[in-house]
Amino acid sequence: MFIIGLYCASCGDSTKTTNKITVMQDTVKKSEEEWKRVLTPEQYRVLREKGTERPYSGEYEKTFEPGTYVCAACGNVLFKSDTKFDAGCGWPSFYREAAKGHIIETPDYTLGMKRTEITCARCGGHLGHVFDDGPKETGLRYCVNSVSLKFIPDKK
Repeated sequence: MFIIGLYCASCGDSTKTTNKITVMQDTVKKSEEEWKRVLTPEQYRVLREKGTERPYSGEYEKTFEPGTYVCAACGNVLFKSDTKFDAGCGWPSFYREAAKGHIIETPDYTLGMKRTEITCARCGGHLGHVFDDGPKETGLRYCVNSVSLKFIPDKK
């Protein structure tokens, strides 16, 4: 798997950079105490405890500039801005992940419903859920908590 030219201070030695391309070599594993030190309390609640931010409250819900969305915990590339759309649901929504294998999908039966949870394949951080009511191109809507993401704008 490849991550394009990103560096994450909390990631440790799990990446190798060559010619502005960072190759993922392994997963990021930290104790819960380590995660508490590198994440804000809200990031920890969502990413590590599977919380959800309030709808329409997230930083990236109405962001549509060109760029890349990475995992706020480990820098794993998750989504490209050209796959983002306004689903009107209150959270940033995307119809495709940036690269196969960067997101893990798991059945979620909490709250008395059947959903599919999405987590970062690199650090296991909770991102949100994916639904099958997205645009025709894929039919998917990756509904993501803004606090789980970091936006890297394209260079002008």
